[in-house]
Amino acid sequence: MPFYIVAAGSNIEAEKHIQQAFEQLKRMDCQVSIATLLHTKAVGFTEQADFINTAFSFDCALNATDLKVELKNIEAQLGRVRTSNKNGPRTIDLDIVKIDHNIIDDDYYQYDFVKKSVDELVERQAIKNGGNKLDGN
Repeated sequence: MPFYIVAAGSNIEAEKHIQQAFEQLKRMDCQVSIATLLHTKAVGFTEQADFINTAFSFDCALNATDLKVELKNIEAQLGRVRTSNKNGPRTIDLDIVKIDHNIIDDDYYQYDFVKKSVDELVERQAIKNGGNKLDGN
């Protein structure tokens, strides 16, 4: 079963929406973990509220394509409205960043807050697995 790390961010009732996303993901894996909540300034379009960013890690039987569909469904349930402004305000943004050993989203390299959250969960998983950072299962 693949091990996923999903980045999350919100700047509209952020703590509420991140908690609700966490609860939705727990339905797929009751062992889902959440990284520390990070308060960050908006990137790209700066005329908006600050964000709270974090990441979730979990095992999931879905393949990446099906999980992405499920994440978009969670976003929609939590009121995410997509606009032409990719960097605009949002209730929740959920993106797969890591699958097992592979970083699949360049945001990991581009944004320190994504890297910090992902690395925290990788380290936590390594401790859980007896120190083997590469074993995401």
